[in-house]
Amino acid sequence: MSLMKSLARVAAGVMLAKGLGTMIQNQQQSRSGHATGRRRTGGGILGDLMNAGASRGGQGGGLGDMLGQVLGGRMGGGMGGAGTGRPYGGPNSAGASGGLGGILDGLTRNTGRGSAGYGQGGGGLLGGLAGGAAAGGLGGLLGGLLNGPAQRGAQSSNDASFGEVFNDAVARQDEPEVAPTPEQNAVAGLMLRAMIQAAKADGRIDEAERERLLGQLGDLDEDDRAFIREQMAAPVDPHALAREVPKGIESQVYLMSLMAIDFDSEQEAAYLHDLAAALGIDRTTANQIHDQVGVQNLYS
Repeated sequence: MSLMKSLARVAAGVMLAKGLGTMIQNQQQSRSGHATGRRRTGGGILGDLMNAGASRGGQGGGLGDMLGQVLGGRMGGGMGGAGTGRPYGGPNSAGASGGLGGILDGLTRNTGRGSAGYGQGGGGLLGGLAGGAAAGGLGGLLGGLLNGPAQRGAQSSNDASFGEVFNDAVARQDEPEVAPTPEQNAVAGLMLRAMIQAAKADGRIDEAERERLLGQLGDLDEDDRAFIREQMAAPVDPHALAREVPKGIESQVYLMSLMAIDFDSEQEAAYLHDLAAALGIDRTTANQIHDQVGVQNLYS
């Protein structure tokens, strides 16, 4: 199984484990500004999630289904059901247009590296990732992923952006229709580590959170589960994580870290501050990322 599928499962599982169910149940309180904690949910992708919960009311599907549809950019019909748009735009696509994948691709475009070809192993961000990682001496997690786990469920090239492949995997909660490249899988593995690090930033993943997260992973194979358990056991170190991030995807890694945080404790705010500084993300850029997601800004 691919690391892209693992990331899709963890993206939903971590958010469930970190309390989005309570957020949806208390959506009216959140919108009125009287909710406890520091998370703002009036806009961005978390605002979409709230709207999805409100529109469904007592309808079936459950929180996990809503997470997959909203994060994968597939909500449609007034947030009442899955959209019918094509998940992949083809070789001339500008990338994903909705969900977390759309934000990730937008951040990639903002680095000045176009999305065209960056799933094909030539040009663009992900096309140059393997060579860049080697040249930069990054080795470590990313190098190890490229030489091993990133090869599972991968194909040598595709016409899809990272965000398109990711959105499809999230919406399906399974392998994407278009298999990722090893480079896309390696980035997925790095983002997976970033989410788990952030989820532990308040000092722990308690047993209830751990069970909810592992339960969401479903039919991942033992190699993927072992990788996730290893990351859950690793010490929280934003500076070590930042050293493994190739140039050009700092904002994307920060975004995925942010999505895994309750943002209701000083430890979590301090973690985000340290991670942003280590990644070279300035205050304005960090706040812009928070705005896209719908989370209270880190900096006033």
